[in-house]
Amino acid sequence: MDKRVEDVANRRSRGLERAFDILDCLRDAKRPLRPNEIATAMGAPRSTIYELTGVLLKLGVLEARGSEGRLFLGGKLFLFGAAYSDQSDVMRHASELLDRIVEETSETAQFCLLDGNKYTVAMMRESSRPFRISSSIGERTPIPWTASGRLLLGHLSGDEIRAFVPPADFQLPSGEWLKPETFVTQAHRAVAEGFFTFDSIVDSYTHCFAVPVARPDGTAAATLCLVAPKDDARENHVRYIECLKAGAEKLSVWYTGV
Repeated sequence: MDKRVEDVANRRSRGLERAFDILDCLRDAKRPLRPNEIATAMGAPRSTIYELTGVLLKLGVLEARGSEGRLFLGGKLFLFGAAYSDQSDVMRHASELLDRIVEETSETAQFCLLDGNKYTVAMMRESSRPFRISSSIGERTPIPWTASGRLLLGHLSGDEIRAFVPPADFQLPSGEWLKPETFVTQAHRAVAEGFFTFDSIVDSYTHCFAVPVARPDGTAAATLCLVAPKDDARENHVRYIECLKAGAEKLSVWYTGV
């Protein structure tokens, strides 16, 4: 390839990556930002961010918010998501399964994934309880804080897990630190047992259940989860795990295209 052509291709590739970094930055911020605030948060040149946000604004991928030059995720992203959802057998069947799980358990059910080196709830159905137990859909959460995280990384070696998870993510919401070796041991045991449950690290009154949605090679592509009050979790522990396993087995077929 001609050197000049290669340089142009490399610049375009870096620009595309930077554009997605801008979207991630706004998603994590959860509020509109000025281009200079985005540049500061990303540690990127302001000129580059101003240029890219201008392009994304024209395309409808970003939209202006207020009169101070702030930007946020644009409506076109919703259309992309809707198109994906319409054509995704996995998401359609996950939605149906979550409805069924909530009907059978009366607990909050979730379909969860990795997003880079973080965990996220991709889809959720609230329980029929009078009080609300939930996580924000799409919020990026440190993997060690979650039951699903053990299953999603449990196929990796200890060294691979420590290299994948940012060291700061082993600090729990309480301020205490989870030893990486403890997380590795739990992750490997979770894969061997086919599920993981624990009292929530994020709050003091719920218990979390997770089972893997498997790829053809047996590794977890996603998880099905329940979040339940501790008393109900203890009383229905076995039943809840079996309910999730039955759902995950059905979803694995659609996820793998078998």
